Amino acid sequence: MFSAFERMVAMRYLRARRQEGFISVIAWFSLLGIALGVATLIIVMSVMNGFRKELVTRIVGINGHVGVYALIGGPLPDYDAVVAKLARVPGIVTAAPMIEGNALLSANGMASGVAVRGLRLDDLRRRPILADGVKSGSLDALTGMNAAMIGRRMAERFNLSVGDTITLITPNFAETAIGIMPRSKAVEIVAIFDVGMYEYDNSFVFIPFELAQVLYQLKGAATGVDILIDDPNRVDEARGRIAGALEAKYRLGDWQRANSTFFNAIQVERNVMFLILSLIILVAAFNIISSLIMLVKDKGRGIAIMRTMGATRAAILRIFLLCGASVGIVGTGGGLALGLAFCANIESIRQFLQGLTGRNLFSPELYFLSRLPAIVDPREVALVVAMALVLSFLATLYPAWRAARLDPVEALRYE
Repeated sequence: MFSAFERMVAMRYLRARRQEGFISVIAWFSLLGIALGVATLIIVMSVMNGFRKELVTRIVGINGHVGVYALIGGPLPDYDAVVAKLARVPGIVTAAPMIEGNALLSANGMASGVAVRGLRLDDLRRRPILADGVKSGSLDALTGMNAAMIGRRMAERFNLSVGDTITLITPNFAETAIGIMPRSKAVEIVAIFDVGMYEYDNSFVFIPFELAQVLYQLKGAATGVDILIDDPNRVDEARGRIAGALEAKYRLGDWQRANSTFFNAIQVERNVMFLILSLIILVAAFNIISSLIMLVKDKGRGIAIMRTMGATRAAILRIFLLCGASVGIVGTGGGLALGLAFCANIESIRQFLQGLTGRNLFSPELYFLSRLPAIVDPREVALVVAMALVLSFLATLYPAWRAARLDPVEALRYE
C-alpha cells in the first residue's frame, strides 16, 4: 500500500531536526497521550471487571444463588421435604437448610453485633470459598453444641484465636429464675476463615445447624433453604424451575435481586469511567491533528518540490497518513503493553506504592475486598485498541488531505 519512497519521506518528517523540533515534541506528546489513554482504559476496565467478579464470587459463595423461604415469613418447618423436591430439579448443585439470625458477640471485654449462620457440616464442606478459606483450626470440628467459626478480621478485632471462648447473645428471650433474659451461649472457636471480603470476614459467625436451632428457638425448623446452581448468571431460569417444583408454595429470592442496586451502581460507574477516560485518547488525537497541520505548513516547500518532480497527490496523501498513523500505532502498542503489564502486577505495584507513601491505597473497609483484583477481558482490550487506532487514523485525514491539495505554484511563488 505504501511505497518505499513514501515510507522514507514519512520517517524523515517524523524525525526531529533543529528547525522543526517543536513539531516533533507535539508528535511525541500525542504518542504519549495515546499510550497513556490506552493503558489507563485497559487498567481501569480490568480492575472494574476484577472487582465485580470477586464480589460476585464471594457474595454467592457465602449466600448461595437462590433462597427458599416461608410464603408469609417466619420459620420453615418442612425444610427436609423442600430439599428432597429440589434434589430432582435440573441445574441445582446443592440445597441446604440454614438458619440466619443476628446476635451480640462478647469477648475480651468487647462486644459487637454479628450475623450468625447455622449450617450442617456437610453443607459447609460443599462451599469451596468457606472450606478452602479456613486459615486456622479445622472445619471438621464445627459440630456439637459448643463450636463456632469466625472470620479473620473479627478474630483480629477481638484478639481471638482458635480455642478461645466467645459468648453469643441472641434477641430471643428465655424465662429464668430472675426473670426474662436474652438467650446466650458460650461457644469455642474451632476455626478461623478468610474469604477475602472484609464485610464477611469481619461480621459473620458460623455455628452448627442444631446449635442455631436451640439459640433461635427453631426446633425442627429452619429460616430457609440455600441453593447453589450450576450457572449463577442464569438464575432467572433456575427460579422458574424451582418455582415449578415447589408449586408456588414458598417465597423465592436470588442473589441478583438482593444485590441489584449494588451491581447496577458498579455497571454505571464502569460505563462512565470508560467514557471519561476515552477523552484522553481523543485529546491525543487532536494533538496529532495539530502537529500534522504544522508539519504540512512547515514542509510546504518540500511538498511542492516533490509534486513538481512527479509525486502524485495520492502519494502526498499517503505520506502524511503514514506520519499520523505511525504515531497512533506506536502509541497504541505502547499503551497496550503498559496496560497489560500493569494489570499482571497490579497487586505488587499497590504494595510498593503503599510502602513508598506509607498510606493504605486500597482500604478493605471501604472497598470490601482485601486485595486489588484485575481481570483482563480480551474483547474490551480489542475495543480500546480499535478505538485508539480509528481515532488516530481519522485525525490524520484532514492534514493529509490539506497536504495533497497544496498547489506547487503557490508554494514556490516567492522562493
